[in-house]
Amino acid sequence: MSRPEDILPPDETEDVYETLEYRNPALPREAADALPLHPQAAADPLAAAFATHLKAEVRASPHTRSAYAQDLAQFAKNAFGNAEPPFRWERVDRYGVRAFLVACQKNGDAPATTRRKLAAVRTFYAFLLREGKIAHNPCAGIRGPKMPRKLPIVLTQKQVADLLDAPLAALSPDGGHTVSQGEEFAAVRDKAILEFLYSTGARVAECAAVSLRDADLDAGTVRLLGKGNKERLAVLGGPATLAIHAMLERADAIFDNAKSPSAPLFRNQEGGRLTTRSIERMLKHWLAVAGLPANVTPHKLRHSFATHMLEAGADLRSVQEMLGHASLSTTQIYTHLAIERLREIYQSAHPRA
Repeated sequence: MSRPEDILPPDETEDVYETLEYRNPALPREAADALPLHPQAAADPLAAAFATHLKAEVRASPHTRSAYAQDLAQFAKNAFGNAEPPFRWERVDRYGVRAFLVACQKNGDAPATTRRKLAAVRTFYAFLLREGKIAHNPCAGIRGPKMPRKLPIVLTQKQVADLLDAPLAALSPDGGHTVSQGEEFAAVRDKAILEFLYSTGARVAECAAVSLRDADLDAGTVRLLGKGNKERLAVLGGPATLAIHAMLERADAIFDNAKSPSAPLFRNQEGGRLTTRSIERMLKHWLAVAGLPANVTPHKLRHSFATHMLEAGADLRSVQEMLGHASLSTTQIYTHLAIERLREIYQSAHPRA
């Protein structure tokens, strides 16, 4: 699947937002409703073929396919009104695409949301172009609103240590309470997951998808399947490896298929694969126990991993590979964060700062 930036070189793109403020200041973003959907968009033959393409050829995630289907239904409503399918997609020109983006702007959609919608429409038209259904892509040369560059929030190394220590510290007997086998497994497993996330810089979905066959504990490595089904090898540090070993020992005593290569590395109490939502809830629990901010997410552990690596002297290209970023520019945000941290230290410590 072509990425949006692959359609035309940057110097041939046009900014739709040069003459208007991105979002309507009179419309609070939290009050904005979704743009109307065309109720019959999924019945359009070309839209249906595109959905099959995303699933069978691109192997896009269910979340991505659902988001693209909604974006395309909004675009169809904006472009064709109440007309019934099959739609005349070839009649849409660049001004039709621009009108859709302006509708997103007036609706108060966040810049990231609008950019995703443009990417969905652009990718759909790239598919139609490849299939010979249209002569040109009307999205060519159009780019979405500029993204505000926000520095990611990260934990300090001390905060990370407090978080990683919390599960096992909670196993200490309290008031005569005897820790059950299930409680012990859950705490040891949670310790292993937190160590895994911080050691590898993995996305939470990558963590949840890991099976036993993907982890080589002797070599201290694990295979991760990232965005776009791109596979990469991540390093497991000593503490993470020890924590996983401890978890697997307890799993072996509880589950029948504990050593099956296809079994999930991180299991729920029934032995099934943990979901990303379960991992997020688990993190919230241990953040509260450790007295850390409740707004920390698994992705902020990924931010912390990258920032701490750069602060310790790792080069940007290596961190890019560890994170699985396709573009180096995505990783560069962490260099800005490291510089900001250094500036804070300088301001607080230098006598003539």
